[in-house]
Amino acid sequence: MDIIKNYILITSLGLTYFVFASGVENDFNITEVAQGNYLHKGIHVSLDDINHDDIANIGFIVGDKCIAVIDTGGSIDIGIKLLNKIKSISDKPICYVINTHVHFDHMLGNKAFIIENPEFVGHQRLAAEVERNRAFFLDHFKNDLGPNPEPSSIIGPSILVENSRQLDLGDRILTLIPFPVSHSHSDLIIIDNKTNTLWAGDLIFRERIPSLTGSLIGWIKVMEDLPRLEVKLVIPGHGNVAKSMAIAIKQQRDYLQRLLNETRQAIEDGQFVNEAVEHIDKDNQSNWLLHDFQHPTNVSRAFTELEWE
Repeated sequence: MDIIKNYILITSLGLTYFVFASGVENDFNITEVAQGNYLHKGIHVSLDDINHDDIANIGFIVGDKCIAVIDTGGSIDIGIKLLNKIKSISDKPICYVINTHVHFDHMLGNKAFIIENPEFVGHQRLAAEVERNRAFFLDHFKNDLGPNPEPSSIIGPSILVENSRQLDLGDRILTLIPFPVSHSHSDLIIIDNKTNTLWAGDLIFRERIPSLTGSLIGWIKVMEDLPRLEVKLVIPGHGNVAKSMAIAIKQQRDYLQRLLNETRQAIEDGQFVNEAVEHIDKDNQSNWLLHDFQHPTNVSRAFTELEWE
């Protein structure tokens, strides 16, 4: 009976689940990486792994007035665990849930936060991207969407960011900046102006190989633009926090440039895409984790983008 008292039963949009009220999931890591900025670091496993829903870096920022959540993980279960942690740290309301882009590992936990009645925030293209991917998510990730998942289990944005804009959490201003097509079609970054901390989403990968779903040329251009931001700490979408932009982007910038150069050369040499996949960066010069899992897809997408340039 004491255990039961520690839980609050929640029913939202047809989903019933428990939020742990006094004590939290001890194995769900949270670290305060900068004052008021709390990070849950994702693990490096493939999408076929049972823990594929916990691969992204997600977290939250606490202001004097309210809290902004930065991505919610790849399942409702991860979203609930994040919500539990937030409630164990602060009793302030959650006013915003900000999704850095459309990929499942960053936003399928959104539904866990419906009970908080936040504004859901994303790139100007995110709403359209959610609609375009809704059936795909339901088909491929239905086990991550709770019992009896429906289209409404996937929560899109209520606020779309077309140009740079600011959100006020109370003595803490966040700057949100949308980007053109690069890693994806809906990339958005968040800067906590109080601590000069950048939440980069998947515009920056560290350790885990980048996943190209947008434009290789566009992403390389973003790599040129990001160093202009005056930030002290960089939180990538995957991998370790970096204490400078130069450290944060070096491995990725080298890889993307190599992918561009070698794919262009393969096309010039008359190779077909299957030949390019076999030869480009075969030895994994940047030493990425999960290289064999993701790199062939990156080459294929780069080849498709570049063969008619």
